[in-house]
Amino acid sequence: MMKTIFVQAHFKPIFKEVSQKVDTGETKKSWLGYEKKVYTTTYSTEIVGYSDTEVDGARLSEDIDKAVNEWLEKGYRVVCITPVISGAYNYQYDDSKITSSPRFLSDTEKVSGGGSYGFGYGYSYTEGVIIFLEEVK
Repeated sequence: MMKTIFVQAHFKPIFKEVSQKVDTGETKKSWLGYEKKVYTTTYSTEIVGYSDTEVDGARLSEDIDKAVNEWLEKGYRVVCITPVISGAYNYQYDDSKITSSPRFLSDTEKVSGGGSYGFGYGYSYTEGVIIFLEEVK
């Protein structure tokens, strides 16, 4: 019996180092003789978002290991692992201000008006992998 499973890829987290003042519980006298609290600065790392261009390869590898080992214990063997690729694109152009008309005694055209422009881009990324498994008899 054959079995297929899909393992989702996740994008890399974006980290930011955050500083925070923490009260030490101590006080000291200022040069004017006032008591003031002593603070220390601590740093921690927080996830502030996820990349829209980079897949977290380390996490994908761990997820594949986990999925494969789970099915190996159930008596299956891996036949193949195939990546699933997705992508996105965008483009824009404008030629609305350009006009052309055929010339009377020639096979050419008269072009008049402003300029035109155009651009486009596209990229692909690994959405995940499909793992094909076969039951060992």
